[in-house]
Order: sequence, then C-alpha cells, then structure tokens
Amino acid sequence: MHVLIVLDHPNPASFTAAAAQRFADGATDAGHSVELADLNAEGFDPRWTMDDATADGIAPAQPDVAREQARIERADAICLAFPLFWWGMPAMTKGWVDRVWTWNWAYDQLDDREKSLQRARSGVLLIPAGARSDDMTDAGYLNALETAWMQGTFGYFGFSPRQMHILYGATGSLPRRQALLQQSYDIGHSLPLPSA
Repeated sequence: MHVLIVLDHPNPASFTAAAAQRFADGATDAGHSVELADLNAEGFDPRWTMDDATADGIAPAQPDVAREQARIERADAICLAFPLFWWGMPAMTKGWVDRVWTWNWAYDQLDDREKSLQRARSGVLLIPAGARSDDMTDAGYLNALETAWMQGTFGYFGFSPRQMHILYGATGSLPRRQALLQQSYDIGHSLPLPSA
C-alpha cells in the first residue's frame, strides 16, 4: 500500500513528529511506501476562504488544495498525526480537513456518513495526548471524540477501516514515551488493508 502521513506540529522535534516517524518506520518495514505531508513545514494555509466557499466542488480547487487532493488520490491508507489540542484538532489539521475534503470531491450528501465519493482507504488517527486514559473516559471526552470523528467526519472520507489511537501520557516519563513510540511503530506495521 501507499501510505500518506499528514503531520501537524510546528516543532519538527516534537513527540508528535517522533510518533509519526515511528509509524512511518513500521509501515515501511511492513513493505508499504510512505509519503509525508508536513503541513507546517510546507506552509499549508488552513484558512477557509471565500475562494474555497464559492468553489464548492464545482470550480477548480485552489492549487494548494489540489496538491493535497492529489496526495490523497495516490494513497491507499492515510494517517493523521496531530496532538490533542483543547480536546480537538489543532487549527492546521482542522483547516486541512475543511479545505481539502470538499463537497463534490469527498462527498455529495449528508444523510449517510458511511458513503464517500472517495474509494475506501485505511484511516488512522495518531494523537499524542498529555491526559490519562481514565481522565478522558471518566469525563466523557473519549466518547465525544469517537462520535465526532469516528462516527462522523472520517466516514465521509471513506476511511474503512478507521482507527483512533490516542497516545495517552505523551508528556510522561521517558519509559512511557518510549512505549508510545513503540506503539506507533506497531500501528504502522500492522496497518490493515482498505475494506469496501
């Protein structure tokens, strides 16, 4: 498979970047090809503009959006790697989602979130978080993310199967961080084939 990794962190030495690299190492060792889209390093503009709004999948996409869509079209699997930020996606990731997965390109309806205009692709969310798993579960944050992302957004993207891996305690001890990096490698190494 060809795997697209979409990385969102402004610091190339961040734990998020390290987790994305270990995921890539695992995918490569499993025989997959890997392409990295480092949104911050490449200067992707996350702002949804009037040009984006008026194109609405009818007019040609803006050049930066068309480049990202071409990357997606080459991919059999997509991994989005971003830190959990205010219990959601950082602005760069959210802007990439808003601008790139457009009406009439990714989807053309709103009543069936399991239907996409895109072919099926394996989808992985790789999300470092400082929080502990019990904190997120007890407060209902995990259920909220599952509903918003796994039952919502990424169904419209055609991600099948789709997985969300929250790397809990990413700001913890060195042994904890090393274990999370090994987990990231294992996720990349065991990436499932797309299913229709």
